[in-house]
Amino acid sequence: MNFLSVENLSKAYAQKILFNKINFGINQHQRIALIAKNGAGKSTLLKILMRKEIADEGNVTFRKDITVSYLDQNPVFDESKTVLETIYSANNPQLNAVRDYENALQLFEENGSDANSKKLEDAISKMEMADAWEVDVKIKEILQRLKIAFLDKKIAMLSGGQKKRVALAQILINEPHLLVLDEPTNHLDVEMIEWLENYLINRDLTLLLVTHDRYFLDSVCTEIIEIDSGNLYNYKGDFQYYIEKKAEREQMEASEIDKAKNLYHRELEWVRKMPKARTTKSKFRVDAFDGIKEKAFSKRVEEKLSLNVKMTRLGGKILELTKIKKAFGETKIINDFSYLFKKGEKIGVVGKNGVGKSTFLNMIMNLEEPDAGKLQAGETIVFGYYSQQGMQLNEDKRVIEVVKDIAEFIPLADGSNLSASQLLQKFQFAPSVQYSFVSKLSGGEKRRLYLMTVLIKNPNFLILDEPTNDLDIVTLSVLEDFLVNFSGCVLIVTHDRYFMDKLVDHLFVFEGNGVVKDFPGNYTEYRERVDDGGTLQMSESAPAEINEKPLEKKENTGKRKLSFKEKFEFEQLEKEIPALEKEKTELTEMLNSGSTNADELLKCSEKIGKVIAALDEKTLRWLELSEMM
Repeated sequence: MNFLSVENLSKAYAQKILFNKINFGINQHQRIALIAKNGAGKSTLLKILMRKEIADEGNVTFRKDITVSYLDQNPVFDESKTVLETIYSANNPQLNAVRDYENALQLFEENGSDANSKKLEDAISKMEMADAWEVDVKIKEILQRLKIAFLDKKIAMLSGGQKKRVALAQILINEPHLLVLDEPTNHLDVEMIEWLENYLINRDLTLLLVTHDRYFLDSVCTEIIEIDSGNLYNYKGDFQYYIEKKAEREQMEASEIDKAKNLYHRELEWVRKMPKARTTKSKFRVDAFDGIKEKAFSKRVEEKLSLNVKMTRLGGKILELTKIKKAFGETKIINDFSYLFKKGEKIGVVGKNGVGKSTFLNMIMNLEEPDAGKLQAGETIVFGYYSQQGMQLNEDKRVIEVVKDIAEFIPLADGSNLSASQLLQKFQFAPSVQYSFVSKLSGGEKRRLYLMTVLIKNPNFLILDEPTNDLDIVTLSVLEDFLVNFSGCVLIVTHDRYFMDKLVDHLFVFEGNGVVKDFPGNYTEYRERVDDGGTLQMSESAPAEINEKPLEKKENTGKRKLSFKEKFEFEQLEKEIPALEKEKTELTEMLNSGSTNADELLKCSEKIGKVIAALDEKTLRWLELSEMM
């Protein structure tokens, strides 16, 4: 059953084409992720589908008998209403019954008069007639899981994150036939994301979503559509399948363009000769020349995003925290915490929203004072702080002016210097965009510019507070590679489990009430440990030194999930083993050829021994990992 059809849809802003005559459809039960670079038109496409923006041409058709709900990145509400009124605003018989029941119950609890008792009886009767008791249970679960306990608050009093959670609760409660979600995991902690993941998987939903969270994407979606250079491509598989097929497509396109360029050069010579007597055949060749030219120049080579800025030299002393304490009234944030940071450490900071993760980062940056204890940074430390609150770019400035305010020329890791304009190009800001105002950038482009302003100050200690929000997956992949090879220290707060799994050595786990524990592993390993009922190693009282004693693994006879590092190792082995097999075959052929001299034979025999040993070792490891899977 078809829910949505999109035909020949186009949208452009001035000279920038977002998409050109794209076609796709969504059938019942399909769960599709939409992927594109920042500024390529993801959010614009969703808004066109929801009639919030107008396309230049094309048609969008929804099935008439279905309900559709849309989660905007920045939801807009009637600010005068309360959270409760907003959540129950849909005109749905079951929701109306639940709303009346909750109101009647509250009145009866406040004053158990006969009149209020009668109202409650009537409300209970309506609940039974509408078969709404399960809906009431579902609503309470959604509100509890999204931590929406501020039902009497006016919408105007809420933060951006709270509004996003209210909007998400509203559409989940309405339970439409088709859900359109734009970055649903932003402003949710990891526990909420894992709950939402399971909720969407276990419901009979049809889904179109934009997300940068690759674990969420893989768990929830079964198909991917991508907007690239104005065109739309469809991939029926998970994120890894998309990466492989996209690489194949780009390689094939590059090969076709190379062939067209070669043909174009040959045809150009022929056309320049301008044959005087043109036959029908030669005229056809001239007409075809324009098509060859268009193909040859169909896709310009884009500058790849490059994060290779210079890092300030790191001395022996990094950062030492000694018996840090912080509380707000009766709420303890951190209690008697000590730690000595080491060179090259990459630490994740995890915990529920509101337990003090951002406060901890602000104390390190001297933006907040601890109640007790000392923080001592080494003399060579240069902090780079990417914070949610810190992204305050001047909207009235041009993009290039933002960079020039920091430096006209920026030193890179390889010793070279780039001008502000050249560096912007490496961060995928084309010359035409560099002289645009910051206000014209998309949310993701603004975050990429902000990240650039942090990195060009040459920090050697990076503090990243939710760096993945609104960044596209291409930028995230490049940022991950940069941080993997970054020789300074990194402290990360993020709800993106994939990002954290790939980078961190261990975690600071904020459990609330001032308790901070250390876990020697990534987030997936931490969740497995908690799910198995294990306990974490304490580090809150350690005298400026973390306890790195390995955890005793709980005996488990069943198969376990591979960690990210093990998955990466498994993928590498699948590439390395065939290469070693090929090398072994080539060396064997050389040894058996009879045409190899004595010196070469000796070298071959020594080398084949090493290759066979490496092959045996890697094959055994591959078998071990495959059994775990």
